Amino acid sequence: MPLPPFDYTPMLYDGPSPEEVLALRKEHVSPGIFHYYKKPIMVVEGKGQYLFDEKGRRYLDGFGGIVTVSVGHCHPDVVAAANLQNETIQHTTTIYLHPNIALYAKELAAKMPGDLKVCYFVNSGSEANDLALLMARAYTGNYDAIALRNAYHGGSPSAMALTSHHTWKFNVPHSFGVQHARMPDIYRGPFGNDDPDAGKKYAADVEDLVRFGSSGKIAAFIAESIQGVGGTVVFPDGYLKHAYEHARAAGGLCIADEVQAGFGRTGTHFWGFETQGVIPDIVTMAKGIGNGCPLAAVITTPEIAKTLATRIHFNTFGGNPVSMAQGRAVLKVIEKEGLQANSLKIGAHLTAGFNRLAGKHSLIGQVRGLGLMLGVELVKDRATKEPAKEECAEIFERCKDLGLLIGKGGLWGNTLRIKPPMCITEADADFMLEVIDEAMSGV
Repeated sequence: MPLPPFDYTPMLYDGPSPEEVLALRKEHVSPGIFHYYKKPIMVVEGKGQYLFDEKGRRYLDGFGGIVTVSVGHCHPDVVAAANLQNETIQHTTTIYLHPNIALYAKELAAKMPGDLKVCYFVNSGSEANDLALLMARAYTGNYDAIALRNAYHGGSPSAMALTSHHTWKFNVPHSFGVQHARMPDIYRGPFGNDDPDAGKKYAADVEDLVRFGSSGKIAAFIAESIQGVGGTVVFPDGYLKHAYEHARAAGGLCIADEVQAGFGRTGTHFWGFETQGVIPDIVTMAKGIGNGCPLAAVITTPEIAKTLATRIHFNTFGGNPVSMAQGRAVLKVIEKEGLQANSLKIGAHLTAGFNRLAGKHSLIGQVRGLGLMLGVELVKDRATKEPAKEECAEIFERCKDLGLLIGKGGLWGNTLRIKPPMCITEADADFMLEVIDEAMSGV
C-alpha cells in the first residue's frame, strides 16, 4: 500500500553505504549500542512525520525517535530558532546571564499547575530523574524511595536503581534505598477494568512498602504518568491520587516522570499526570521537550528548589542557549499548530482502528494508551495471556518492509509501541492501520 502523498524531494545522499557504516560501528562504537531490525536501515533525512533512507525511500515514523520528535522532523520554526542561536552564541553556561534560559523557564513554568514554578535544565531524562531524587532526599532528610515495577527511569546509576526491568539493570551494586511497588496493570494484574476500586487497591502496596520496606519515612515516590518502555501501561483511575496520599503521609515527595507522556501527547491534557487528577511536587521531562536536541528539565516548587542552593550544584550544558532556543520554539509550535488537539483526534482514530483489528486478529490481547502514546500488546492466547514475543518481532520487521517504523516494548518485547510525531495526519493513521493489518495477517 502506498504512503500518503507528500510534496517533498529528499536530498541526494553521497556518503558511505549502510554496510560501511555498520562495519565502522562494529569496529569503533561500543557493542552496547544496538540497532533495530535484522537488516538495519540507515536514516539520513527527516521531514515532518516521515524519514528517508540513503536511497530516498520514505517511511512513516511511528515511533518519533523513541517518543522524542514531538512537532515533526526538521520543523522549519525549530530549525530557524536553533540556527539563529548557533550563529549568535552557542555556549555560555549559567555563570553568565543569557535571556533564553530565563524566558524559557517562565514560558515552561506557565504550563504547570499549582506552585510548580521553578526550573532546572539538564541534558537527558536520566539526568532529570537523578536530580529529582537528589532534591527529594535533600529536602525531606529521608533516603528511601519507592518506584514501580515495570518502570523505566533511565540508565545512570540512580535512574537504573529506579528502573524495574532486569534487562536494563547491570549486575553491579545499585538500588540502595529503592523499593518497587506492585505494577498497577489492569490487564495482567489481579485488579482489572471491572473493579472500580482497582486504583485504590494497587496503591495500597505503596503503603505496605512504607511499612515493611522502609523506616516508615521515605524521600520520594516516583512514577511515569504512563509507563513507556514497559509497554504503554496506563494506570487505573485514582491510582496516583491514592499512591501520592500514602507517599506524603510517610514524609515523601511525589515525582511525576513526564519524559514520554508530556507536552500534549496524551491529547486530553498537556501533562500525563493531569489525567490522574493530581499535582506532583517535582516533575521531570525530556525527549519531546526539544524535538531531538539534548534537553531535559526538572520543575518543582520554590521551597523545594531552595534545597540545591545549600551546596554547589552545576550542569555545564544545562540551560545552553541553543537548547533553550529550540525548546522555546517547540513549545510555540505545539500551541500554534494545535498538536495536543491533533494528538487527541488522531489517537482516537488509531485506537478505534486497533480495536477493529483486535476483532480480526486474535494476537491482539489489549489495545491501550492515551492520545498518541499507544500500545498494542500481542499474546499467543487471550485466555493465558502468554506473551507473543516472536510474533511481535516478526510483525515489527514486516512493518518496516512495508514502510512503517514503530517501536516495541514491555518486559517480553511483545507490545507494539505507537508514538509518532504529533503532526501525524488521519491519512497517515490509516496507512499505519493497513500496514499493521497486513503484517499480522501472515503471522
